Amino acid sequence: MRDVDLFQMALGLETPWFVDRTEFDAEAKRLDLYLDFRKGGRFRCPACGKGGCPAHDTSEKTWRHLNFFQHEAYLHARVPRVACEACGVKLVEVPWARTGSGFTLLFEAMVLALVKSMPVAAVARLVGEQDTRLWRVVHHYVEVAREEVDYAAVHRIGVDETSLKRGYHYLTLFVDLDGTRVLFATEGREADTFRAFREDLEAHGGHADRIWEVCMDMSHAYRKGQREHLPHARITFDRFHVVKLLNEAVDQVRRAERKEAPELTRTRYLWLKNSSNLSQSQQRHLAQLLLGQSHLRTVKAYQMKLAFQDFWELPASEAGRFLDAWCRWARGSDLGPMARFAQTLEQHRQGILRWFQTRISNGLLEGLSSLVQAAKARARGYRSTRNLIAMIYLMHGKLPIFQPI
Repeated sequence: MRDVDLFQMALGLETPWFVDRTEFDAEAKRLDLYLDFRKGGRFRCPACGKGGCPAHDTSEKTWRHLNFFQHEAYLHARVPRVACEACGVKLVEVPWARTGSGFTLLFEAMVLALVKSMPVAAVARLVGEQDTRLWRVVHHYVEVAREEVDYAAVHRIGVDETSLKRGYHYLTLFVDLDGTRVLFATEGREADTFRAFREDLEAHGGHADRIWEVCMDMSHAYRKGQREHLPHARITFDRFHVVKLLNEAVDQVRRAERKEAPELTRTRYLWLKNSSNLSQSQQRHLAQLLLGQSHLRTVKAYQMKLAFQDFWELPASEAGRFLDAWCRWARGSDLGPMARFAQTLEQHRQGILRWFQTRISNGLLEGLSSLVQAAKARARGYRSTRNLIAMIYLMHGKLPIFQPI
């Protein structure tokens, strides 16, 4: 079998396309395959789809293909422009690459597979290409796939922020709580992020009026955005966010007391972690503080925290009375941070108690937050927020990405 016949079979070329010749440079570690079409070949118009169009003229094109062993491989072809009676002169679409790409479909499929588990910059080094070219591949397939997604069945969403970079830079993520997928990601954490989500939702067949449940934190901006753009949704305030605020209140008490109680130095995580997550030495240290330093305000705040943990285990019929009693206890204490936390609970009472009906939380988003940080690693050197968002969609959007293999 001739080498041109072998490569023609490997490429899956069909009439009128064929491999005309090959050039192999062992020193340069490069293989070049030159493709052509049979004289008199007819093609389909890329605009209207009409077949049997004759070639009007040709244009030389080159595409990077999968490596041939350790050698870079390139396809070269004179691509015809067809003269269509209805559409005029148009450049035909070749079966091995998409229009406008400098890569074959198989090469792009390999890139998409690699960038899901490796930083884009590392993939670029591996294949010997500029990472900016690979980002264009990622953006193309993500954007095409997102055009096809259908959000008509989305009714329950979670909304949360994740850190974009150091300082006050954030992404807001909107997640389908039933489909466990990222629906929309946008820079910022203002009320306007809800407007952007609504527009994207409705562009994909969803309906803002059919979003019945939203799980989110107590951010004023988020609540404003929900009221304005998802007015029919009922709010469940995220259980994990409530616990986070309680831990912050306990830590504020500890920090305020640390100057007069040096034994509290380097004990931050003893008060914030669950006892089961502490090491044996940490558990012993905590027990000593609870027994020997019971007069400390930090110990009192910690005991209030432990009491509040029972809240989530109560039946719905008892939760409201417990919450009210605990808030009265906290407000009557001399612990300013705990009293302010209690005030926050009272202001958001309805959304907190709704958890006992919906049982939804942003635990999925909390998990996704760590995955987003992993996506940031995949997008290392991503240069723009747009690149990072594309990686989030690729990894966590459950998109119908086209695979040529």
